[in-house]
Amino acid sequence: MRDLYPIIRPLMMALEPEKAHNLSLKMMKFGLAPKYKQAPRAELEQVLWGLKFPNPVGLSAGFDKNADVIGPCLNMGFGFVEVGTVTPKPQSGNPRQRVFRDIANEAVINRMGFPSKGVNAFKDNLEKFLGSKNHPAGVIGLNIGMNKTQKNPAKDYGLLIRMLGPMADYITINISSPNTPGLRDLQQREPLTELLKEILDVRQKSCGEHAPPILVKLAPDLTPEQREEIAQVLLDVKIDGIILGNTTLARPEFLDKDFREEKGGLSGQPLTDKATELVSDFYRLTKGQIPIIGAGGITSANQAYDKIKAGASLVQLYSALAFRGPSLIQSINDELLSLVKADGYSNISEAIGVNHK
Repeated sequence: MRDLYPIIRPLMMALEPEKAHNLSLKMMKFGLAPKYKQAPRAELEQVLWGLKFPNPVGLSAGFDKNADVIGPCLNMGFGFVEVGTVTPKPQSGNPRQRVFRDIANEAVINRMGFPSKGVNAFKDNLEKFLGSKNHPAGVIGLNIGMNKTQKNPAKDYGLLIRMLGPMADYITINISSPNTPGLRDLQQREPLTELLKEILDVRQKSCGEHAPPILVKLAPDLTPEQREEIAQVLLDVKIDGIILGNTTLARPEFLDKDFREEKGGLSGQPLTDKATELVSDFYRLTKGQIPIIGAGGITSANQAYDKIKAGASLVQLYSALAFRGPSLIQSINDELLSLVKADGYSNISEAIGVNHK
């Protein structure tokens, strides 16, 4: 299907961001999303955690919170799709308006607060997709979070792993959103160690041979000392992967003044360098032993390649779709292929972490 985004972009930019996003989801449900069929490209393929990724460009969590449009997302050309964040109980999230754009700087601030229809609705959608005939192939990650009222985070994460783990290609533990009170406190050494040990134990007991890899999603606002502590924890507990990172509380001065004063997490272009630095730090601190998914401010192949050379095995994007449209995915993969060949690599995995060598 022809990409309609250049035609509808003015309408999308005129709508409130959350309304524009919901309209996008409705259009995708009705089959109005473009499909990009690409011939297999061995240079971009990788196997991580026993999973085959046809290309390194994935969709970040937050776009498809309730697993409503997995198929249309995969059909747009992503190498993998991460759905969620899902919480055990339904919750509405924070009051609206809670998403804001700075169009000139291709930036978004959100304070969504994990709105979710809950795990039962999420699981139903996931089962329908996996049970449908001829559904598009691809790696599907599940991003899980705790309810706002939960005082024992491990209880919520454990429940979600028991219910969803056997169906997941991988599971991401989201402890880095700035919009759920107390969530980022879990990034401290002792609570993080305790939480991850409990989660890994639940996975082992409840998923058996279908145990999915467990990844942790971290914030870009960590201090150097926090990064060192967390890296050691992740090595000690033998976590399977890291997603770096989430939105930032930083507010660069060049942003529009009214936009800059909104509360919430900032994503998009202003996050590019901060997120790449985070990837580089954790690759160094973990000595390249834990696969990293780099996210934050990716709108071009060069920015994706920068994260890979800094240490990311894969990358994710989301905010850029609102400003550039779904054709961006194919464009990034096409140009990544050219960059890999220009550097003399036979596979993109050879570029991972080259800045450290």
